[in-house]
Amino acid sequence: MRPDVQDQIISIIAREAVLEPAEVRPEMTLEELGLDSLGLVEMIFAIEETFGVSVPFNANEPAQTDFDISSVGAIVRAVERLISGPSAAAAVA
Repeated sequence: MRPDVQDQIISIIAREAVLEPAEVRPEMTLEELGLDSLGLVEMIFAIEETFGVSVPFNANEPAQTDFDISSVGAIVRAVERLISGPSAAAAVA
């Protein structure tokens, strides 16, 4: 994981979960952080704005997406693939 991407995502998640960034660890789930569905949507918007990407996420059917939100670390890896471009995402799939 790239530290700069991880730090920015942790900052976004912490803000939405009303926590300090130091309280957010890569292995934590959004549920453990107390992030509700509105916070999740706000987090997705903030990630898109911060990194200039379009996150393939459907809030109505979160299980039916290619964007892994199972943990903070999974979100970091998914964003890294998005910002690396389509060729990197295809190589991982």
